[in-house]
Amino acid sequence: MGYLQRAQELYEQMVRDRRFLHQHPEVGMDLPETTGYVMERLAQMGYEPRRLGQGVTAQTQGPEGGKVFLLRADMDALPMREESGLPFASQRDCAHTCGHDMHTAMLLGAAQMLKEREAELKGTVKFMFQPGEEVLQGAKTMVEAGILENPPVDAAMGAHMIPGIPAGVGGYATGVVSASSDHLVIRIEGKGGHGAHPQAAVDPINIGAHIHLALQELISRETDPEETVVLTFGKFLGGEAANIIPSSVLLEGTLRTFNEGLRARLLERIQTVCACTAEAFQGKACLLVLSSTCALQMDKETVESVACGWKEEGLPMFFREARMSGSEDFSEVAAQVPSAFFVVGGGTAEDGCGVSLHHPKIRFREEALMAGAAAYAAGAAKWLERHSGDAV
Repeated sequence: MGYLQRAQELYEQMVRDRRFLHQHPEVGMDLPETTGYVMERLAQMGYEPRRLGQGVTAQTQGPEGGKVFLLRADMDALPMREESGLPFASQRDCAHTCGHDMHTAMLLGAAQMLKEREAELKGTVKFMFQPGEEVLQGAKTMVEAGILENPPVDAAMGAHMIPGIPAGVGGYATGVVSASSDHLVIRIEGKGGHGAHPQAAVDPINIGAHIHLALQELISRETDPEETVVLTFGKFLGGEAANIIPSSVLLEGTLRTFNEGLRARLLERIQTVCACTAEAFQGKACLLVLSSTCALQMDKETVESVACGWKEEGLPMFFREARMSGSEDFSEVAAQVPSAFFVVGGGTAEDGCGVSLHHPKIRFREEALMAGAAAYAAGAAKWLERHSGDAV
């Protein structure tokens, strides 16, 4: 029996897993209910799961040892109310509007299939269920905690749901497939005073406006037009009264790029522009990078190996050289070991699944769970088979 056929048999269980996770979302790095559920399900399958870096890991090994392939899913939700209208919608002030509940359920399905076929595996499959993808900390924390060690991981793969594509239809690419992300916080200090006497104050709102405009020039005048860079500030906080100049303001935003060298240079220039612009207006400004992740780089050979497994299963997975300016902290794994990444369609507008990720009304067709679980399992098994003769 192939992985896709077995995934079809496990569909109802994956739906139960997905709906429990969907109804019980948790955000950030501390996910006690979610990790507890994942550990219980893995134990039911015969695994010995353990906590690692606030996430969960387990592994299954073939009879002859061999290489180690890692499969990763993220488990955290977003701090927003759900408006999907689903009967199992979250009633909390957080929701799985990015599809991480789908990812986790798919990987649980893959874990069960790989455990059942453990005797056929040409190596070891390690599972990584991580927290904190949305805050860009979870993968980094688990790498630091040793997820790529004991035994050392040779290659890895992650996945993500994508709306607007027919359910179960997948895609993949090579090279850089998603941008880096740096969460920027700029704190500007001035001198408060009455709005009728601005000459006696140092206006941090004015400084913030000049900093915001000056930073845009880093993109339009200091960056090669052929490079893709996004610098967006979505938060500008300061002041409590219309006639009072506040003493400080705060800007928050993100920097995204596909070029790590350019990323480093822009972060340095942002610091300089902030400090010097504030000084020009008699204030002070400091830059804090709250969280960050590098660009997501896919390894051509790893991608080709797992794709062979998908083709053998007859999975509708299509190669397309495309990249997105969104970010994915699986990049912290891919920066350490050769990696692959695939996306799974969650349904089209005609299916009622036409809104974007992070939208409060987003829905995913649960049929996609079967394709995602099969892609995880078949890709890992095929990679191990193709590398079974390599020196360990």
